[in-house]
Amino acid sequence: MAKEKFEDALEKLEDIVRKMEAGDIPLDEALKSFEERIKLIRFCSAKLEETERRVEMLLGKEDSLQVKRFQGEDSA
Repeated sequence: MAKEKFEDALEKLEDIVRKMEAGDIPLDEALKSFEERIKLIRFCSAKLEETERRVEMLLGKEDSLQVKRFQGEDSA
């Protein structure tokens, strides 16, 4: 998975979630899907963290730019 792209991993993750939500897969397959889902979540999370660090580093090189935390919809 080292050379996998974030978008590809996210698409696979979404596909696994759809299949599991449908609820019509055997237990063994569901467990394998769950394991794959955990791997994909870790991969995507690491990619996002790496990207955030790179952006912060790039912004840190510019005196006029400041890093601001993104406030998503769920933060009140």
